[in-house]
Amino acid sequence: MVYKPIIIVAGEPNSIFSEIFFKSLKIKKFKSPIILIASNNLIKLQMKKLKINKKIKLIKLFDLKNANLNNKKINLIDVPYEQRKAFDKISNKSNDYIKKSFGIALKILNKKITNKFINGPISKKFFLKKKYLGITEYLASKTKTKNFAMLIYNKKLSVCPLTTHLPIKKVHQKINKNMIKEKIKLIDIFFKKHLKKKAKIATTGLNPHCESIDIFDEDEKIIKPAIKTLNKSNFKISGPFAADTIFLKNNRKKYNVIIGMYHDQVLTPIKTIFEYDAINITLALPFLRISPDHGPNEKMIGKNKSNSLSLVSALTFLDFKK
Repeated sequence: MVYKPIIIVAGEPNSIFSEIFFKSLKIKKFKSPIILIASNNLIKLQMKKLKINKKIKLIKLFDLKNANLNNKKINLIDVPYEQRKAFDKISNKSNDYIKKSFGIALKILNKKITNKFINGPISKKFFLKKKYLGITEYLASKTKTKNFAMLIYNKKLSVCPLTTHLPIKKVHQKINKNMIKEKIKLIDIFFKKHLKKKAKIATTGLNPHCESIDIFDEDEKIIKPAIKTLNKSNFKISGPFAADTIFLKNNRKKYNVIIGMYHDQVLTPIKTIFEYDAINITLALPFLRISPDHGPNEKMIGKNKSNSLSLVSALTFLDFKK
């Protein structure tokens, strides 16, 4: 059986990604060939720093189909990046390097050589420069995908924030009935296509206890009508529920997805429950894009103490896709 390769963009060069990448290869053997897009010079420096002994196989973008790939060596597409030490402070110096890395990955994915893509963490402050809310939006823009969703996935329970990395004061301005309907439809399609099961969805309200002292109540005027319309169309969705109780054990066990109105409303509880055992999946891109559910974590760089479970979960999820 032939498995399509998994493309990985290492992302921010001064992050914990190389550490968790090498740890992942030690923890588990993967059937799908893994292709890393990163700096050869930097990877060698980081391997030396982390005391990793692994051979590198340099491959060319134009010769991927004939590369005879396996995971005995690190399959690397080299993106030149000048840095004299293994790790440095995160800055905008790496912006061009990260942009080129994503560009190479998108070329491979556009050629349909594979549909499996993972990216390491990046710094929103330096790389995105407030132009995009996150890599989710960056990739949606690059692929001209208008309707998309962020799903933080665990096989027991997943969450989807209706709005992503948006300041809390702007959340109520963005929420509308169509947005709720679009996200739920994308989740339903993903569950049926990739997980072979139906999504059982609960939705939180926007306001504490789904109550508002304002004249306009988003829970009554926006969320409830959207849910009512979707249920008439044979979607299985309940709510809105108070965000402070929906994640209690006896409540959450009734569902496999909980949709929240903003980022921390659902990401805080899901990370508390599962810690590192979750992955970030972008729904509706032309390929399967996953990122480990963590950031660059500059304070932990080079200490060899970071947890690789999220990357192992990301690789495992894609490894079963032919």
